[in-house]
Amino acid sequence: MVKFNVYDTANLFRKLTFLRFWNALKVYTSYQVSKMIKSPVQWGLPVSISFEPTTSCNLRCPECPSGLRSFSRPTGMLKNDFFKQTIDDIHTHVLYLIFYFQGEPYLNPDFLNMVTYANHKKLYTATSTNAHYLTDEMARKTVESGLDRLIISIDGTTQDVYTQYRIGGNLEKVIEGTKNIVKWKKQLKSKTPLIIFQFLVVKPNEHQTGEIRKIAKMLGVDELRFKTAQVYDYEKDPNQLIPENEKFSRYKKNADGTYRLKNKLANRCWKLWHANVITWDGLVVPCCFDKDAEHQLGNLKTQSFSDIWKNDNYKQFRREIMKSRKNIDICANCSEGVSVWED
Repeated sequence: MVKFNVYDTANLFRKLTFLRFWNALKVYTSYQVSKMIKSPVQWGLPVSISFEPTTSCNLRCPECPSGLRSFSRPTGMLKNDFFKQTIDDIHTHVLYLIFYFQGEPYLNPDFLNMVTYANHKKLYTATSTNAHYLTDEMARKTVESGLDRLIISIDGTTQDVYTQYRIGGNLEKVIEGTKNIVKWKKQLKSKTPLIIFQFLVVKPNEHQTGEIRKIAKMLGVDELRFKTAQVYDYEKDPNQLIPENEKFSRYKKNADGTYRLKNKLANRCWKLWHANVITWDGLVVPCCFDKDAEHQLGNLKTQSFSDIWKNDNYKQFRREIMKSRKNIDICANCSEGVSVWED
């Protein structure tokens, strides 16, 4: 069951202008109409945007193209001028801005300047970090930037377990960074950012779900979430990451020891109506599962966002989703509809 932080929910609604509300209503209505007539209808602009600050990362997680340095697309850093230009174009309709796709956001030197700019446009802002760069100074700047939500990945309660997935990481840095954020929220008397511990449950750490609850409470974070892991070659699970406890797994074990997806891939996807992803260099892709930007729906360096959102590429992709979603490669291992457990 999803829990809501009262202040965080109120904070989100404070940023819901009439124009954003009307846009969200049009988007939701068009999605429901599409399901009824089994053909895509799209009204309005997206409610949520994910903007990629960088593809760079300091860690080497085994199921992540940033960690594996295995991208087939160009890598780099989001430029502040391009970011501002895009936000100026879409901020009146968009409500929720996620500073994340691949990579570690804090490696982009302009990251917090971008957060501040988005905050001035009254956008709800969120990011996800491995917390290795939350020094005392950076934690203070984060709170001052107006960031609304900070997700901290902490996938183990001991160094040896933590580094089995977060290869190259230092758990003590994650703990210290969390303490810094909590401290500066108190000192600056700020309600934001909402601090969320995200625990990616895999086989090496599933026995530590009880211990992470204690640590989260001790450090004073606002929420703890248990997240299921996406495993690319899940049928055989060569990295042995799928947990034994199926509550925390996207997959179900077959009698022969192989795995299959739990959720059925219905021929629809809410994300294709209300959200999308922009890469650091301006490519618009359907969602966060298109990590190599193979399904490019447009390029913001040459087209406006509204033109891309309603172009033939988007229309065709939505049609394919509603016709045979299982035949789209990025949908074949999709967790849409699989719960994230929260404490």
